Amino acid sequence: MLASASPARRATLTTAGVRPHVVVSTVDEDAVVAAHGVTDPQDVALVLAKAKAEDVAARLGEGADGGTGGHCAADAEHCLVLGCDSVLDLDGEVHGKPADAEQAVARWVRMRGGTGVLHTGHWLIDARDPAGGGTGGTLGAVASTTVHFADVTDEEIAAYVATGEPLAVAGAFTVDGLGGAFVTGVEGDHHNVVGVSLPLLRELLQGVGVPWPKLWQEPGPA
Repeated sequence: MLASASPARRATLTTAGVRPHVVVSTVDEDAVVAAHGVTDPQDVALVLAKAKAEDVAARLGEGADGGTGGHCAADAEHCLVLGCDSVLDLDGEVHGKPADAEQAVARWVRMRGGTGVLHTGHWLIDARDPAGGGTGGTLGAVASTTVHFADVTDEEIAAYVATGEPLAVAGAFTVDGLGGAFVTGVEGDHHNVVGVSLPLLRELLQGVGVPWPKLWQEPGPA
């Protein structure tokens, strides 16, 4: 179960053979960050990923989506709850989605010709019924990828922001969309920049005793 509204995360998982059931979290991100008092970009990403996963897992406990008593008996893979959150680290400063077009333009003026680090927090909760192999495990980690940006012109920035794409994504850029031409290279997991690190997710699943190929074999309904 994916606790994220991101179509890019869902598409990445689907392409990798995993068909997640999406339940969007209702977390107030600003309130969560303030409550935890975190400022480091990696900490922010992980705290928000955990909050999102816990929010959706709690609704399973209330009986939503087939859950009872905090566990799911049916569609076991759908009771593995994954929360993700991405932030862009520019010189130690946290940048999520731009608030408006003006902020997106300013962000790109700062980024062009430079480098940033995209951190994606991942938090996995095993809400499967213990009778069906559930461990009750809850664990997370952050994947970080260095991103190099092209020295784009003012005109290119204006045209890109006008498409609306930068307003919908952390860091105001994509590598799998219109913004791909403005990224000259990445160091690390490319999928992480899209929104979910497949190698890291595989490791987290191993931590709760679920082999990655298991999700290919029993993907469940879309």
